[in-house]
Amino acid sequence: MTKITRIGLPSDLKRRNFLIGSSTAGLAFGYVAVSGVHGISDALAAGKFEPTAWYSIAPDGKVTVMVGKAEMGQHVSSAMAQIVAEELEADWRMMNIQLADNDPKYNDPVLGALITGGSWSVRMNFDAMSRAGAAGRITLIDAGAAMMGVPAGECRASNSQVIHSKTGKKVSYAKIVADGKASRVWTADELKAIKLKTPGQYTLVGQSVPQLDIPPKTNGTAKYGIDAVAPGMLYGKPVVPPVRYGAKVTAVDDSAAKKVKGFVKAVTLDDKTGTTSGWVVAVATTYPAAKQAAEALKITYDKGPNANVSDQTLIDEAKRLQSAGDSGQLFVKKGDSAAAIAGAAKVMEAEYLTSINIHAPLEPMNALAYEKDGVWHIHTGNQFASRTGGIAGGALGIDPKNVVLHQYFIGGGFGRRLDGDMVVPAVLASKAVAKPVKVIYAREDDMAMDFTRPLTYQKVKAGLDADGKLVGLAHDVVCAWPTARWGIPEFLTPSVDKKGPLDSFTVNGADFWYTVPNHQVRAILNELAQKATPSGQLRSVAPGWTFWAVESMIDELAHAAGKDPVDYRLALLDGAGDNAGGAKKLANALRTAVGRSGYGAVTLPKNSGIGIACVSSQERATATWTACAAQVEVNPANGEFKVNRLTLAMDLGTVVNPDGVKAQIEGSALWGMSLALFEKAPLENGALQVSNFGDYTPMRMSQMPDLDISVIASNDPASGCGEPGVTVIAPAIANAIFNAVGARVRSLPITAEAVKAAIKT
Repeated sequence: MTKITRIGLPSDLKRRNFLIGSSTAGLAFGYVAVSGVHGISDALAAGKFEPTAWYSIAPDGKVTVMVGKAEMGQHVSSAMAQIVAEELEADWRMMNIQLADNDPKYNDPVLGALITGGSWSVRMNFDAMSRAGAAGRITLIDAGAAMMGVPAGECRASNSQVIHSKTGKKVSYAKIVADGKASRVWTADELKAIKLKTPGQYTLVGQSVPQLDIPPKTNGTAKYGIDAVAPGMLYGKPVVPPVRYGAKVTAVDDSAAKKVKGFVKAVTLDDKTGTTSGWVVAVATTYPAAKQAAEALKITYDKGPNANVSDQTLIDEAKRLQSAGDSGQLFVKKGDSAAAIAGAAKVMEAEYLTSINIHAPLEPMNALAYEKDGVWHIHTGNQFASRTGGIAGGALGIDPKNVVLHQYFIGGGFGRRLDGDMVVPAVLASKAVAKPVKVIYAREDDMAMDFTRPLTYQKVKAGLDADGKLVGLAHDVVCAWPTARWGIPEFLTPSVDKKGPLDSFTVNGADFWYTVPNHQVRAILNELAQKATPSGQLRSVAPGWTFWAVESMIDELAHAAGKDPVDYRLALLDGAGDNAGGAKKLANALRTAVGRSGYGAVTLPKNSGIGIACVSSQERATATWTACAAQVEVNPANGEFKVNRLTLAMDLGTVVNPDGVKAQIEGSALWGMSLALFEKAPLENGALQVSNFGDYTPMRMSQMPDLDISVIASNDPASGCGEPGVTVIAPAIANAIFNAVGARVRSLPITAEAVKAAIKT
């Protein structure tokens, strides 16, 4: 495993100046331009107008937006195009999208890298895309006015046309570009000085225009990584080791594989980046032949140090670490929580667990790799192209500047493709056989070798005064640290106790917006889990488990204080101090969800209940105010329960595409329910005990509840909606079960057996 680099960001953890400096292999990320239009002179020669790197306009008026974000069904490409088109005043029917390669000019304007995650895309790109669109509009108006012989100040743009307001004369964007009249390239300072529209002037943003990625996905022209081809291409099928990490190949007998028609070679990976361990790739002329050859290989392993690790091993180690008062680093330190709790009239404490979960995207991991003229080309769908290019370079032992990633549509990401493991077997197999190789993971490989959501153990202790007021809360979070595994110092956060950097992506959300005078959050790295179960970012990341603990405990405290859980939360959301502004927005979302759910206003059948939860969803700096009321019915005889209805309210600020937002919230809510009730990847003998959808069972359509979704729109800056819904579902359901039958469940997934056991206690 890669050693955690003990270097961090300034205390405010502003990733706005994030620059990739190192890969897992410790190599600088880079890029060499090998093809395409680069620069205004080339753009003009191609007959296009390209005011910024983010889009070009062709002589026929078609606008092609370069999307530096991974398109995995969330329609982020359409959102980027819609933001550009709003300020450009373009006809939506003329808009097109193109997925960008890993040229740094397509880096996220805020993050400084090609990365898609954190529900950051619209929030962090809205301003840059707006300015890019406005620059084009201003240039086209100036050029169009000159062509019509009228003052530019008397002209406006609409529907891909420049219009002279006094006479009604018009000239199309297509005509302006075709005649070569638009040629201005804008500098960063000039873009920054542009005065953008106010929200009241929007005509396209806020409208449910058709998503641009749907037609190619429905007519079969969309290309995914698994569709990539190259002349003379061979196929690779991984043979993965019997443990998740730490195994070594000691011998490979390929005598039986050689009898398979089309078999070329068995390649044992020597992965210098440490991304994989103990892998062999069977290379053949067809995928069926590669699969057959892989099955025929006889491989001997040293299973390594993690061969006996299990879920219980990780839990035991987590409890040991948590009980040591000097372990971990402090993420939040406000007042003196220990003293406040010690002097409290009532003290409550609870342990909360979440299991290992996997991503299981429908399109398994894949990559096509080959070398041409000293440059390595990799064709794949990826969420973190900047880092993945560095991993490929590190695996090959070359300068990452000589690696070009060609981006494709993604058949499911959810954070899985933030990791670049799929490129390692592809580049090393291609290098070994000196031909293009496309590696495709089987479903079993994909599940067994996933970079999972980590198993987490959380201990929360709180104190109430005589009036039931929360006076102190201490929250310890113990798990593997997914982001630290990346080896990118800029993604770590300095601890407030100055004990070194911590992975805030394991504790975000624990720094909640409730006003508590004494509050402490401790992040504790479970080194055993870090080594045995290399973890990644699964949809919603830390808030998926921290809010499970926080919102469950807040509910427990409300009942212990004899208060209604809604009233109790609203009293804590007073907006004092650092919680100014956000707390009131969260309270408003809570009131909206509660009001629409019928909580406290409708009579429910016996053994039914409504539970609530409200969260800021992501990092404090990128919060999305989200609340849920879950309605359940429970059979107390056997603990079986059914979720009948989920009522959600989400404050998103500016909404780009309402239909897209609704789809994202629906998907995230159902994902959250699936994680809460159905999904678990047990670890035994160092290996994940899941191989396909027969033993890893996400929620089925027959288990869907009714959904009631309220989007609270405003003129505030846009926030993300792809992940927030995940974070609020589990605690709302658990709180509903308690309200229905008095059973408190503190472990995910929530099972009938756990509910029945809780009823008995």
